[in-house]
Amino acid sequence: MKPALDRRGFLKKSGLTVLGTALGSQMVFADKMPEGYIPLQWDEGDALKGKNPEMIVQGDKPWNVESPVHLLDDKITPVEKMFIRNNGLIPEKIDVSKWTLTIDGESAKAPKTYTLEELKKKFKTYTYQLVLECGGNGRSGFQPQASGNQWGQGAVHCASWTGVRLKDILADVGIKDDAVYIGYHGKDQHLSRDPKKEAISRGVPIAKALENETLIAWQLNGKDIPEFHGYPLRLVIGGWPASVSGKWLSSISVRNKVHDGAKMEGHSYRMPKSPVAPGEDVPQTDQYFRIIESMPVKSLITFPKSGAMIAPDKELAMRGHAWAGDLSVKKVEVSIDFGSTWKECKLEAPANRLAWQHWNTNIKFPSNGYYEVWVKATDSKGNAQPMVIPAWNPGGYLNNACERIAVKVG
Repeated sequence: MKPALDRRGFLKKSGLTVLGTALGSQMVFADKMPEGYIPLQWDEGDALKGKNPEMIVQGDKPWNVESPVHLLDDKITPVEKMFIRNNGLIPEKIDVSKWTLTIDGESAKAPKTYTLEELKKKFKTYTYQLVLECGGNGRSGFQPQASGNQWGQGAVHCASWTGVRLKDILADVGIKDDAVYIGYHGKDQHLSRDPKKEAISRGVPIAKALENETLIAWQLNGKDIPEFHGYPLRLVIGGWPASVSGKWLSSISVRNKVHDGAKMEGHSYRMPKSPVAPGEDVPQTDQYFRIIESMPVKSLITFPKSGAMIAPDKELAMRGHAWAGDLSVKKVEVSIDFGSTWKECKLEAPANRLAWQHWNTNIKFPSNGYYEVWVKATDSKGNAQPMVIPAWNPGGYLNNACERIAVKVG
């Protein structure tokens, strides 16, 4: 049996004997390793283990994995088809029996620390289906290319989360009248592995934190949250960029100001307050940028895949999902003539607030040939998806242009 040796421990050790013993065999060319290099033996695990083989890897340090749109056909997204967006490295050692959640901050009346078991026993448990979408979903559509992972449209999912309401925990702690924001802190490691640096520490206004659907969750689709999705505890906030749903959650600070943690600065998860020219270098200050909050209305065609072949005189059965951040979707339409005319689809009500809504329709094509089928959703305030990619922004955020697939009839 190999002796226990984590990544930090590896860096602290020295000598070829230690390396060989830990690996169970001699490390060839160990003396040639660059200083600070960590062998793959102690690198992160494989985030693709258990995932659908069609998943798309955007990066592996940290892991960022996308789902092809056709894999998102399930009403409740299964774990094997869920995208992964990590900013740091997963914690090295997780001891659930010792895992705690601390609520503190300037605006917490009586800071408290809870064990995982105390959370489960002290507070009522709730389950919600919640849409989590990366703020940069669709980034690959922007030209010139914006910085960050070049996501297609598959960095979104709607799964079932179980846990306790953050509002109930905050009521137990007590929050002061000057509370305006919360910020989360997780145990994921900064890519530099500097323990003094956080990989990500974002937050939301106190009103969003106090919504019924804002959960401190320990289950995903009825089972323990998987390692790469935040095991054993995760903050889950639907309708806003998934970056506010902190993984490997260890504490939440109740703030008397806008949270100022990692990834709350510059143009990270921010949009220009005024339109900018494509490629323009915009000063990364509050004067020019606003924090992204509710995500825009959006829809997907999850069946059939683009490139479908349809026999003459046959109808095409289509389906997908639509969502609208904090709002609901009131209408979904499809077009086969590049947006000249639209046909309204059957639209289901959400399972609960902040869950996506399922739509379906049948389409009859007038003749043989090549078609593009476009889908457009409209939210409860009348905002509709644009037919073309929205205005460029430095972070490549909030691309909610109409999704489309190619169909050939004949």
